[in-house]
Amino acid sequence: MTIAPDRPVGGTLVEQFEFGLDAPICLTWELTYACNLECAHCLSSSGRRDPDELSTEQCKAVIDELQRMQVFYVNIGGGEPTIRPDFWELLEYAVDHQVGVKFSTNGARITPERAAFLAATDYVDVQVSLDGATAEVNDYVRGPGSYEMALRALENLQQAGFADAKISVVCTRENIGQLDEFKALADAYGATLRLTRLRPSGRGADVWDELHPLPEQQRELYDWLMAHGEDVLTGDSFFHLAAFGESLPGLNLCGAGRVVCLIDPVGDVYACPFAIHDEFLAGNLLTDGGFGRVWQDSALFNELRSPQTGGACSSCAFFDSCRGGCMAAKFFTGLPLDGPDPECVQGHGEHALAGDRAVPAASKDHSRTTPTRNQPVMLTLGTTRLRPPVSPCAEDPLADFTP
Repeated sequence: MTIAPDRPVGGTLVEQFEFGLDAPICLTWELTYACNLECAHCLSSSGRRDPDELSTEQCKAVIDELQRMQVFYVNIGGGEPTIRPDFWELLEYAVDHQVGVKFSTNGARITPERAAFLAATDYVDVQVSLDGATAEVNDYVRGPGSYEMALRALENLQQAGFADAKISVVCTRENIGQLDEFKALADAYGATLRLTRLRPSGRGADVWDELHPLPEQQRELYDWLMAHGEDVLTGDSFFHLAAFGESLPGLNLCGAGRVVCLIDPVGDVYACPFAIHDEFLAGNLLTDGGFGRVWQDSALFNELRSPQTGGACSSCAFFDSCRGGCMAAKFFTGLPLDGPDPECVQGHGEHALAGDRAVPAASKDHSRTTPTRNQPVMLTLGTTRLRPPVSPCAEDPLADFTP
C-alpha cells in the first residue's frame, strides 16, 4: 500500500483538491458498454455489452458503499445506460439511498411515460447528448436519426414538466460555429447547455485529427464561454483555455484520482473518466475490497495526489492557469504526461505533436464487429475512402466497357 502524501495546512481550494478528498466530488459510473449507437468519437468504444458486467445486486452493493462514503451524486453513463434492463430499478435504489443520479443518454428510451416518471423523481438529472445543432452536423458523428431521437427525448421531458434537463455537447471542429444555435435549442426546451471537450480516447483517438477544434476555433470557444459562461456548464473540460488569459468558471484542475474517477461496467476503477486504459487502472472494487478501499489506498491514486512538478510546462508563464492541461489528451496523443496539452493555446502542443511520439494502443474496445444502420456518416465515408471495391464494376457497372 502506498502512503498518501501529507496534506498541507492552508492554501487555496485547488491546492487542497490536488491532494485528493475522502470521497470523489464527481464519480462517473459506466453501467454498460451496450449501446444502440456507434458514435465516431465514443471515448469508451461502446457498442457490445461486456458479459462480465456487474449484476443488479453487485450494483446495489456499490450504491450502498457510496451512501456510506457520502457520495451524494453519481454520473451514470455507458454505452447507453437505459439499455440495461435494471437501469430504472437501480436509479430508484440510488435515490432511495440518498445517492443522487445524473445520467447521460442519447434519448432512445426517454418515452413520455419515462419522462413523467423522471419528472416525479427527486435527485435525478438527465443529460441528453447532442453533437450538432442540426441533423446534418449531429448525425455525421452520432449516426442517422440520432438528432431527431435526442430532440424527441427533450420534447418528452419538457412536456412532462421535468425541470432543467441538460443538453450535453462534445465540442468538435464541425460544431464550434453552432454555439449560439445550441444555446437557443437549450432555451427552447427549458434546458441548460453543457459543453465538454473532445478527448482522443476510445474511438475518439481514431477521429481526433479530423474532429478536434482548430486553434482559431479554440479562441472562438473561449471568447464565447467568457461571454456566456454563467449560463453554460463546462465542468473541468476547458481549463487548458485559461492560458488565453482569464480562467473560466469551474475547477480549472485535472482532478483525476483526486476529486474524480470512473467505475466501468465490470467494476474496474480508473483515475479519469476520459482514460479507460490499463495505464490508469487503479483497481477493481470486486477484488480489491470495495470502491472505498480503491479510492483511499490505490497506489496510482496516491501517486496522482503527490506534488506534481509540472515538467516542461512549469517554466511557462501560464502554468498556474492551465496546470499543464488534460492528462488523457496528452496520453492518447502520445505526449508525456508532464508535457504540454496537445491543444495548448500558446502553441506548445503543436510543437510537441510534431516530434517523435508513440500513440498507445487501446486496451479495451467494445465496438461492434460489423457496422449497422446507425453507423455515423463520417465512418461510412471513411470506410468508402479506405476500402477499395472488390472489383471495378462494384464501383461502376460500366467499368472497362468499350462501346
